[in-house]
Amino acid sequence: MKQLLGNKKAWVSLLILFALAFPMLVGNSGYFMTLFVLACVYVIAAMALNLLVGFGGQISVGNAAFLVIGGYTVAILAGKYNLPIWLLLPLSGVVTGVIGLVIGLPAVRLSGHFLAVATLGFGLSVPQIVLNWDTMTNGYSGLSVSRPAFLSSDIQFFYVVVLITLLVIWVMNNIVKSGLGRAFIAIRDSEVAAQANGIHIAFYKTMMFVISAFFTGIAGGLYAYWIGFVSPDDFSIVTSLMLLAMIVVGGMASIPGAIIGAVLFTIIPHFTNAFVGITNIVIGLAVVLVLFFRPKGIVSLFDFAKKPHSKQESSEPASASASVKGVARDVNL
Repeated sequence: MKQLLGNKKAWVSLLILFALAFPMLVGNSGYFMTLFVLACVYVIAAMALNLLVGFGGQISVGNAAFLVIGGYTVAILAGKYNLPIWLLLPLSGVVTGVIGLVIGLPAVRLSGHFLAVATLGFGLSVPQIVLNWDTMTNGYSGLSVSRPAFLSSDIQFFYVVVLITLLVIWVMNNIVKSGLGRAFIAIRDSEVAAQANGIHIAFYKTMMFVISAFFTGIAGGLYAYWIGFVSPDDFSIVTSLMLLAMIVVGGMASIPGAIIGAVLFTIIPHFTNAFVGITNIVIGLAVVLVLFFRPKGIVSLFDFAKKPHSKQESSEPASASASVKGVARDVNL
């Protein structure tokens, strides 16, 4: 049993098979496919935030603004210039990544609650800018988004979303295991020690914001195409807090943890929306209980299935000095 639970390839294969068979399992239900697509959107956004907060140690409470930017990038460029989807989805990431660069450059001078307040201001201001920039965003009325004819069917676009989500998970997993990811972890553990070992703190902090914004922008683009409409109310500061709750409950500095948290928080409203106010209570209780009893998140429940040597592969090194020494060797700075 322990070997089965610890077999990552078997888990990944089962999850991919489940995703591919999902439309048939729910009888091609539009409601359940929308729920699944929203889970994919939040999986990508939660992993992007986890890269910044969990692996990089940079507190951000404004990442939902990147979802807004990604969604409106697709809506505006599709409506005004009729660009194809294969170009628009990467562009939604690139445009949002550029905004992330603009935010990241001054943010590297901030840390802790100062950075949290700065990102909070960003998260609050973007929906207001979108709301008041009528000529570009159509204000309160929002913008409609049409899918290309060859992806007009929900089934077809569902598989596009699944494919892109799997691709992003693979890329994220490789980023956190690369020298880049190990540099992020070293900075999180000790900026002083990382800098003393030649790691350029400002560069890597800016990279965190750019990468996080890029993938969150793509998630926003997928949302716009699936829903077919974007408005300033789609993603608010509450969404940013929900993204934070997802990675706290699922597991900080963990790709599976971000996935678990995003899926859990997407399906909770399905069971609680019938009762007014219950959804927020359930989510709040989940956060409190996890912080009290499982501070490393739900993903830590599976720690017993890890092999003894996997401790050496943990993204949370035993000490900051060990982390920095490791990254200085791997990154070869």
